[in-house]
Amino acid sequence: ECIMAKNLKITQEKSVIGTPQTQRATMASLGLKKIRQSVIHPDNPAVRGQVHKVRHLVSVEEVD
Repeated sequence: ECIMAKNLKITQEKSVIGTPQTQRATMASLGLKKIRQSVIHPDNPAVRGQVHKVRHLVSVEEVD
């Protein structure tokens, strides 16, 4: 069984300039607009999938 953290803290590390439109849309749906901005989302497969798509632009930590 997979034990997940309750929440993920996702921080934008790099600009979306020059990235494909789908990645920009994913960043927007996560609520990220500025570099070094952080958002908290529940740890679930949907959010993990979004993070995986833009993993080169963000950093992630597990929080409670």
